[in-house]
Amino acid sequence: MRAHFEELDWRPTTMGDLSLRRRRDPATGSDVYEVKLGDEFLMSSMFTAGEIALARLGLEAAPGTELDVVVGGLGLGYTAGAVLDDPRVRSLTVLDALGEVIDWHQRGLVPLGPRLTDDPRCRLAQGDFFARAAAGGGADGDADADAAQGLDPEAPGRRFHAVLVDIDHSPEHVLHPSHAALYRPDGLRVLAEQHLHPGGVFALWSNDPPSDAFSAALATAFRESRAHVVTFDNPLQESVATNTVYVART
Repeated sequence: MRAHFEELDWRPTTMGDLSLRRRRDPATGSDVYEVKLGDEFLMSSMFTAGEIALARLGLEAAPGTELDVVVGGLGLGYTAGAVLDDPRVRSLTVLDALGEVIDWHQRGLVPLGPRLTDDPRCRLAQGDFFARAAAGGGADGDADADAAQGLDPEAPGRRFHAVLVDIDHSPEHVLHPSHAALYRPDGLRVLAEQHLHPGGVFALWSNDPPSDAFSAALATAFRESRAHVVTFDNPLQESVATNTVYVART
C-alpha cells in the first residue's frame, strides 16, 4: 500500500525550494499531487478546472486549423493536456522556467507526464517565459538571450496562433517582480504584435476575480477581450470556488 503522504521530490531552485508531494485523499481514496514553491502552494491535482478551461476557452477563440500553440507554465500539465485534446493543434511548445518541473514529467513522477512526453506534437522546453515574451523591447526587465529569441527556443521570431499562460497567481499577485511587466499595456502590446499571428489568441489564468484594471490593459493591446469566470467545487471548504480566464484576440 502507498503511504498516505509522500514527498516525491524536493530541490532548491533560483525561485525558492520546490517540492512535489503526493497524498491520499481520505474522502475518495485517490492520489492528490501538490506542488509548493517555498511556503506557497502553486497547484494541486484536486483543482484543475481552471487550468483545463484556460486551454479550452483559449482554443475556442482561435480560428482555423493546424494551430501552433505555446503554453507558459507546465506545472502538473493539465493545461497542456487539454491543448492536446484539440485535434486542430499541430504543435505545442510548453515553456517552464524550472527544469526540475520538466524532469518530473520526463521521469513519470506526475500522472500526465507520459502522455505529454509521448505525444509527438508536444515539446517541453526550459526557459523564462516572461523574458522571451518581452522580445527585447516594450516591457521592463533585463534584456538577455531569452528575450532576443522569442517564445520558441528552437525557432527565433516564430509566431503562434495561441499563447496560453498559467504561471502567476494573478496579474496583481506575481511570483517574481520581473513578471509584472507582461501585464502592463506595453508588455501586452509586444506579446500581441511580435508573438501572435493576426487573429491570434492570448489567454491567461488567474486565481483572482476579474480585474477591471487588467481588462483595461488588455483593451489597449487587443481587438477584443473577455474575462470568463470558471466555477468548481472545493470539497476542502465545502463551497464553490472560482478562477478567472482572460481571453483576448488580436
